[in-house]
Amino acid sequence: MQGTIATFDAGTRSGTLLLDDGSELAFGAEAFARSGLRLLRLGQRVSIEAEPDGRVCRVLIPGIV
Repeated sequence: MQGTIATFDAGTRSGTLLLDDGSELAFGAEAFARSGLRLLRLGQRVSIEAEPDGRVCRVLIPGIV
């Protein structure tokens, strides 16, 4: 799944993204930590990996492993 970063709090390391279908999805610090990234910018394009229950487990920048 892909979307755009809508909010990101560097202090809590969590945020929300706006999916391509227009829905909003939250991600927690654990999903951000698994990404290996240090920062996300508002409006940045990302892809996500989700658990079967829909919980975001990893946030990734497309094209970067």
